Amino acid sequence: MKKMSKVISVLLIVMILVAIGTNVFAAVSGVTNPSTLTGQTVQGTDKITNIGNQLITILTIVGTVASVIVLIVLGLKYMMGSAEEKAEYKKTMMPYIIGAALVFAASAIAGILYSFLSNVTA
Repeated sequence: MKKMSKVISVLLIVMILVAIGTNVFAAVSGVTNPSTLTGQTVQGTDKITNIGNQLITILTIVGTVASVIVLIVLGLKYMMGSAEEKAEYKKTMMPYIIGAALVFAASAIAGILYSFLSNVTA
């Protein structure tokens, strides 16, 4: 369980690093008066955005498949288990349900955050 939480933490950190972009204010040469700077559209970010979207899609699909497989295995073990084993499976069900809900909702949460943050202006 501890190893799985570390893996999930690393995946979340990677997703955050891929999803977050920052503004860079740089002058071509010499001293620039900040009041004369005008905003420009950022060039060349489509490739990074596409890679991030593909990575999130792949992680969501893999997580969904893994969640369904684990649910099937736990369900079969629960049906075939004795009373003591059923009690153990009930204890492991709540963390599984929370994790599965997060996996299923991850793409929706990421989409909501992206649409909200893309409308924010500096």
